[in-house]
Amino acid sequence: MTTIKSFTALAAVALSLGLASPAAAQAEASPRGAAPAFAPQRFTVETIGSGPDVVLIPGLSTPRDVWYPTADQLKATHRVHLVQLRGFGDDAGVNAEGEVLAPFVAELAAYMTAAGIEGAPVIGHSMGGLAALMLAADHPGLAGKLLIVDALPFIGTIFGSDSVAEVEPRAARMRATMLAQPMPDPAPQPRDCDTISAAEAATMGNLSNTARGLCRIGNWMLRADPRVVAQAMYDDFVTDMRPRLGEITVPVDVLYAQDDRAVTADMAAALYGTAYQGTPNVTLTPAKGSYHFIMLDQPAFFAEQVAAFLGD
Repeated sequence: MTTIKSFTALAAVALSLGLASPAAAQAEASPRGAAPAFAPQRFTVETIGSGPDVVLIPGLSTPRDVWYPTADQLKATHRVHLVQLRGFGDDAGVNAEGEVLAPFVAELAAYMTAAGIEGAPVIGHSMGGLAALMLAADHPGLAGKLLIVDALPFIGTIFGSDSVAEVEPRAARMRATMLAQPMPDPAPQPRDCDTISAAEAATMGNLSNTARGLCRIGNWMLRADPRVVAQAMYDDFVTDMRPRLGEITVPVDVLYAQDDRAVTADMAAALYGTAYQGTPNVTLTPAKGSYHFIMLDQPAFFAEQVAAFLGD
């Protein structure tokens, strides 16, 4: 398999090695709405707006803040359910121990059923996209359609692994490394993303191609509980949805990042085309000029894609 120096591969490495900082910084945005009557333990929900329902799931270590611009875009016409995995910006709760991803998906299904939003569109970024695929396969008909934002059905592909058995030892080592990192004292403080320089931002990884985007992601990392991040990362690595893609009959739109500085258009198209092969009703769209956080790197294009996905 050709080794691809892609934003996706770099994102996985950066997330696995750089997210073990303790939850220390304050949230960038305060809660802006109340969730429907349901009390999930694995995650919290804020609802914004009114109209047809849509569920938004962030990725690894990412709080719901990443979706606030999208929620502002949609709130006049939709009721937006902003999901946040516990530990990604708040107290870890039950996610502090044991498996995270599969229990989260099961509880998300219970939430959607209890809230009466069966058939709602679901948008997921990165690990949130994988969760959306799991939701659609495990609970047919619960999600009306999916928008998968820069997520693969099996992340091992970008490490040259073709099976969970091959990638599991790597995932276990990464989890152990993250959990072994000492808790810094004093806790690191968030940076001012309005004044950060490109040179400073360059030390924050490669998940965005803008200084402000890298800064915001870095601040979110500071808020993430390392125990939850380590386990969720492991769960992501050892989940292979490729054999089950044929079970997902609802429309699946995949929006994938592509930037010539990281991966050519042909290589990115081949990576995602192969990954989603066998999905009955799939559409693949590149987000040119984007790294992993498309909504930060190409916000106008991303807003257009969301509107088109929802039929607005």
